[in-house]
Amino acid sequence: MKAGNVFAGTMQFCWLKLVVGVLHIVVAGILAAVLFGIYALFKSQTVGIILVIVWLSLLGIINLIFKHYLGYLLKAGHVAVIARSFLDGKIPEAPFRTGVQMVKERFVTANVYFVIDKLVAGAVKQLQRKFGNLTGMLGGIPGVDALTKLGKFFIDITLGYVDECCLGYTFYNERQNAFKSAADGVVVYAQNWKTVLKNAAVTMFVVILLIAAVTVVAMLIFGGLFRLMGQTTEWSGIIGFIFALFTAFVVKYAFIDTWILVKMMSSYMQVAPTTQITFDLYSKLKALSSSFTELLKKAESEPSPVQTEPYHPTGETTTPPAEPVLPSGEAAPLPAANVCPACGAAIAPGVKFCGSCGGKLA
Repeated sequence: MKAGNVFAGTMQFCWLKLVVGVLHIVVAGILAAVLFGIYALFKSQTVGIILVIVWLSLLGIINLIFKHYLGYLLKAGHVAVIARSFLDGKIPEAPFRTGVQMVKERFVTANVYFVIDKLVAGAVKQLQRKFGNLTGMLGGIPGVDALTKLGKFFIDITLGYVDECCLGYTFYNERQNAFKSAADGVVVYAQNWKTVLKNAAVTMFVVILLIAAVTVVAMLIFGGLFRLMGQTTEWSGIIGFIFALFTAFVVKYAFIDTWILVKMMSSYMQVAPTTQITFDLYSKLKALSSSFTELLKKAESEPSPVQTEPYHPTGETTTPPAEPVLPSGEAAPLPAANVCPACGAAIAPGVKFCGSCGGKLA
């Protein structure tokens, strides 16, 4: 399935993000109007400074509620649906309802999701600092400092979406607890980081151009509106610029960020199902990242979810074959299954470590 199809099929999440973004700005605007009214009563510079500090503090609380709670949970549901769409090859009929249900079943509470999200983001950033040195990749060629800084700028932006890809992996193997699956997602990224970031760099270049275009168009629109209303004072340009930034923020949050997420998960999910996770890589990552070590510790302390049916990425179930019977009427011994003795996951011939639980095979 192509990224464009998934983006269009999950547009419901974009509209919900748009509502959250608009509400965010409306509440911030109402607070600003109230505080400006208070300032107009006193007309004191000291009072004005205090009110600005109060406004910024309230904005922090608003941002925490809208972005770090409603926004995160909304993004978690979107990540779940995107992952399921790429694995199943089709988009659920009710994306939002499906996403909410998947998040509830996988993370149980919002706090579990927040803890995993924080640990995965920390692990990804720590790993990137270790093996993502662009200067070393370029071989220290003279005169490439600007190119190196630009490359690091792209990577810093894309890291915010890589951790969502790793979280998307938690919906790939539902037989494990969420902490273990998230750790596996980080390992999959570590094994394929060059491929993921290479595709991300192209996407981010296009996105930055889109953001710039949206901001310029919004400035032209608001500037034109002020001229039509005859409001061409020295403040009109500043106010128009602020409104343009707000518009660009909402459009970016609702649509552009979503497009980046879908594109990143598209490249990630293309390599994730076929990546064989190796036990020795777990040990290496534990030495490189304290966040990854903490993620594994929590994975060991959390029980795996109870499964009534074997998990299949496509959501299908299979009926186990009937046991063969000997002419004497006794059950014939079944051939040795090519599965992991610890977790029962299917393994490829010649593999020394289980790609599901990371256990060493005999």
